Amino acid sequence: MINVAMLSKWHVHADDYANQASKNENVTIKVVWDEHPLRGEKWAEKLGVPFEKDLETVLANPEIDAVIVDTPTNLHKEIILKAALHKKHIFTEKVLAFSVEDCDEILKAVKDNNVKLMVSLPRLTEDYYLYAQEVINQNLLGKLTSIRCRLAHNGAVPSSGNPNGWLPEHFFNKEECGGGALIDLGAHPIYLTNRLAGPVKAVTARLQHTLGHDVDDNSVAIVEYETGALGIIESGFLSSGSPFQLELYGTDGTLLIEENQIRLKSKQLGDGWAVPEQLPEPLPLPMDQWVNEVMNNEPTMITEADVRGLTLINEASRISHEQGRRVETAELSNVEQKA
Repeated sequence: MINVAMLSKWHVHADDYANQASKNENVTIKVVWDEHPLRGEKWAEKLGVPFEKDLETVLANPEIDAVIVDTPTNLHKEIILKAALHKKHIFTEKVLAFSVEDCDEILKAVKDNNVKLMVSLPRLTEDYYLYAQEVINQNLLGKLTSIRCRLAHNGAVPSSGNPNGWLPEHFFNKEECGGGALIDLGAHPIYLTNRLAGPVKAVTARLQHTLGHDVDDNSVAIVEYETGALGIIESGFLSSGSPFQLELYGTDGTLLIEENQIRLKSKQLGDGWAVPEQLPEPLPLPMDQWVNEVMNNEPTMITEADVRGLTLINEASRISHEQGRRVETAELSNVEQKA
């Protein structure tokens, strides 16, 4: 049995992770800590567990085996490093950190202290992604030339009931979040395209502040992959009714995914579009993969490269926008050592 401490209810997915942990027969939630004690006390009461206002007391408790981190992103590094030093396994919301340098420091601490780290990248477990990976692996598209992924919603669009949109106000706090649409919602297109297209060579990005927030609310990143393929990553908080889209284009074919609609055209399959009769079985959720790794030392499908690559694109995009230029990933700390 894994005894878990919930660290903060700041993120909108905190309740989701608490529910996933509660449903896992190998996990017990023991305590809540929150950087805002009142919020933490209310959450602890809801979960039926004690609230502890002192983080060090939580981490020093030998009965606590692991932590689930949903703090503001700017606290990730400090709290995750402390958890690792106390030999606690760590599940955390994306992104791991704001910079590749900080990622490397965290990953080293995790290894040095022999604890298991999982960053929640759930779309890598979905059937449509697994199908896209199969198409790539079977070379049905020939040489991949372009990949486009869009994920956007209307979370910042004003309404009569929510003048700033339905997202929590703190999601527009640059200090806490490190950014807006791209670093939050855009995380999913980033790690999907990274996995499908491979190592990244350079990034050019525009992070628009359309409604005047401190963070971007409408963003595009153009990614150059080492294979020569181009990627277009789109995200925003200003789109009503925008479907999730994943498009792959190659010399021999095209794969189009829009929500639950999937179609493939490949020279190897003849003329016309093909619709898959059956998709691969989804993989276990990141939470369940993490629990299996902690208990049975089973390797996870979500890897260090996925986690690091997510921060890599975000850091390069931020620099590109701020400096108005194309950013080669080799400019960022220690990238070549991890290639």
